[in-house]
Amino acid sequence: METSELATRLGLALALGFVIGLERGWKERDEGEGRRAAGLRTFSLIGMLGGVFGLLSLGGDRLLISAGFITTSLVLAFFIWREHEREGDYSATTLVAALLTFVLGALAVLGNMAVAAGAGVATVGLLAYKTQLHGFLARITWDELRSGLLLAAMTFIALPLLPDRALDPWDALNPHDLWLVTILIAAVSFAGYVAVKLIGPSRGIVLSAAVGGLVSSTVVTLSLARLARANAGRVQLLTGGILASGGVMMARVLVLAGALNLSLAAALAIPLIAAALFQLLAALLLIGREARAGGEKPEELVHRNPFLLSEVLRFGAILAAVMLAAAVAQSIYGDGGLMAVAAISGLADVDALTLSVANMGPATAVGVAAVLLTIGVNNIAKSVYGWVAGGTRLGLLLLAFNLAAMAVAVAAYYLLPSLPLQSLATP
Repeated sequence: METSELATRLGLALALGFVIGLERGWKERDEGEGRRAAGLRTFSLIGMLGGVFGLLSLGGDRLLISAGFITTSLVLAFFIWREHEREGDYSATTLVAALLTFVLGALAVLGNMAVAAGAGVATVGLLAYKTQLHGFLARITWDELRSGLLLAAMTFIALPLLPDRALDPWDALNPHDLWLVTILIAAVSFAGYVAVKLIGPSRGIVLSAAVGGLVSSTVVTLSLARLARANAGRVQLLTGGILASGGVMMARVLVLAGALNLSLAAALAIPLIAAALFQLLAALLLIGREARAGGEKPEELVHRNPFLLSEVLRFGAILAAVMLAAAVAQSIYGDGGLMAVAAISGLADVDALTLSVANMGPATAVGVAAVLLTIGVNNIAKSVYGWVAGGTRLGLLLLAFNLAAMAVAVAAYYLLPSLPLQSLATP
């Protein structure tokens, strides 16, 4: 190993100790000199000590570094024990953080530097967010914890055992893929559930809806529409969240198309950006109106745990039914009718049709129209789903704003110049 690389690795070991010590020292900054066992300087030296022992063990002999770790552990444990005895503290966090600092310093010299740096950042994050993590632990119920553990077990145990092939004549239902998407849906819903608990309904709903739009705005629609049934006074907030997820969905489609076909993305850019901005502005309008009318009332928002096994299985059943219906309809109409396929696909998803068109080669007017059609159908379908799941008021609001958004997209498509389509012939 060259001298420059050794210097870099030792520098990383010192830096890891410094950032961990910075967090530890900041929390105990009011303590006088010599009143704490380990602070900024001590943690920095521990990181460097781990790096030096790693350097001395480069030849492959791990006996020296093992002895160094044990000795350091005993010395640190003695001093931290004395500090805790004086203060009546039983926490082992500082000791564990110090031992981890030594190990990370050694890893920076002996192993992968990126892994060492990433582990150091994760360590500082866990230490720094103590209050938030303990607050979340205080809010979570046993039913929520049990549901999450059960779902994790079904994911990591059951998922690998499911057959990874289609089992129906239409090649629509792959148990492995279906369960994977179902888990993803539940995870997105649970992220919103956690966000609402941590930061309140308005900000939590909007944040989780926007993040959910990166995966499935249809899922966000169903999730928030169900909330509307139990929260009739929060319909504007929930509608705004659904519209925000729709705006993010259009941005996602644009990025997805651009990753595979720049000409298609360029042709879709103006209508999709216009429609996305309209939906986001409508979302802000609705959320702002509710905030001015009633303010933040977190206790009034009833948010059911989406990680309940019954909820997850119901998500999967609905998704399987829609996928099968779309596959059967496509087999009847055939792949030759791109617009018919686009309309059918939009009932459940927009990504599949977008990927298909992107893989057809340079953008054409028919291909762009097919993508816009599947997005339009998807918006109307989400309005209907919201109406059924969340009631008439939410359904009417969604339908009005979604139709207006698609009208904006169509107007932008025809009235504003689209560079690729000016040079492409319609097939």
